[in-house]
Amino acid sequence: MSNIEDVRNRLTMFGQSHLLNFYDELNENEKRTFSDDLGDVDFEETNQLFERAMTSMSADVEKLDSRMQPIPASKFESEENCNKEKLDSYYRCGLEEISKSHVGVLLMAGGQGTRLGVTYPKGMFSIGLLSGKTLFQVQAERIRRVQQLAEQETGRVGKITWYIMTSGPTVEPTKNFLKEKDYFGLNSDDVVIFQQGLLPCFNFNGKILLEDRNRISLAPDGNGGIYRALQKSGVLDDMVKRGIKCVHAHSVDNILIKVADPVFIGYCTTKGADCGVKVVKKAYPTEAVGVVCQVDGQFQVVEYSEITDKTANLTDSDGNLVFSAGNICNHFFSTSFLSVIADKYESELKLHVAKKKIPFINDKGEKVKPTSPNGIKIEKFVFDVFPFSKNFVTWEVPRHTEFSALKNADDAGKDCSSTSRKDIFNLHKLYVEKAGGTVIGDEVEISSLLSYAGEGLEDIVKGKTFITPVYLLDDCENSTTNGLSS
Repeated sequence: MSNIEDVRNRLTMFGQSHLLNFYDELNENEKRTFSDDLGDVDFEETNQLFERAMTSMSADVEKLDSRMQPIPASKFESEENCNKEKLDSYYRCGLEEISKSHVGVLLMAGGQGTRLGVTYPKGMFSIGLLSGKTLFQVQAERIRRVQQLAEQETGRVGKITWYIMTSGPTVEPTKNFLKEKDYFGLNSDDVVIFQQGLLPCFNFNGKILLEDRNRISLAPDGNGGIYRALQKSGVLDDMVKRGIKCVHAHSVDNILIKVADPVFIGYCTTKGADCGVKVVKKAYPTEAVGVVCQVDGQFQVVEYSEITDKTANLTDSDGNLVFSAGNICNHFFSTSFLSVIADKYESELKLHVAKKKIPFINDKGEKVKPTSPNGIKIEKFVFDVFPFSKNFVTWEVPRHTEFSALKNADDAGKDCSSTSRKDIFNLHKLYVEKAGGTVIGDEVEISSLLSYAGEGLEDIVKGKTFITPVYLLDDCENSTTNGLSS
């Protein structure tokens, strides 16, 4: 148990003594727990965070138009503009790295599915596929399939370690779910679950809010908290121990994600990149997505609110948008780059501040639910490490094959289960047609264990007609009727 007088002195020193206003009213167990919790907080650091946050809030939101430059051609390639020889070269390079166990996957899965209408982790959510598979299952099976492809290509049995970043509310449900499902066929030793950090919530005067008489108000530190969490949890050390050279980092809420994409890994590896990003072309000039570009010569993501409509609409001589590289939270990092960030630059990452209505305990010990913003929550974003990269590259992919966001409940009509389901059905229908099959209808699902990205389907579908719904499985799965007509 932390010495309460030491804790009290530290709180007084940093202007947070109000946190002990109700300490004497707690029972012994509550006192012990609360004292230990407070003893774990670096109040000097949290006060500095608040000062930095307020400075960034008070600064006028500057339009960055005059400081922006598009991505240089030497740092950009597009899958659609690559010839087959080059794509095959990147693909083989990626499979080589996977076969040597040099590749890890860093999954950002800290979010709950609140906006989807559920209370459990997003990764446990099913968008209503014919198979009923959850996001976690689809992604785990893509890892299994790409490991198999790497073995077929190289003759070596490599493994991909799946690092899953959770949060306080999602860590135990995620652990229990994956254990119950036997990690969807992955080796449990190759699935590492860790937790992102939390930051205190402040009122506008810099006082940390109490959530209860014996608990301070905390909120997740954003997906940019991943760098501190990697170090604090020992995951970086684990990567080094396993010989992992690079990781593919992505969010959980994209049904089309090519997990451990060998083409992307091969591209970044061939270019000697320490940091890489996948982008899609913006759907229209003012689409509300961040844009990857350079600002004062450094790579960063510029939010749509930071540029004028005039700049957003700029086109080149071919009529293409000048700033078209839409950010989709899909990244490549070398493990050495992650170590440098954690050791040297994590404390310099930009702070993103949101004014929120935060429930709190008032001076009388009463729980208050404010009706207007009464404080701030501070987050860091994963892409704010881009300026620290020594060799940054960008890989543009077609939206219809790689990106379908899942953010909202179905009644929103966009970025929801229905749109995600439609996008994966359309893609899988395209795979069948490219392999020589004919599909009547729209609902087509191909198991990730059967095909990672449309490969290996010709012997199954060529010259055949399928009436939807169609669900194609791998031999290792339970067979069902696949809608075969002729």
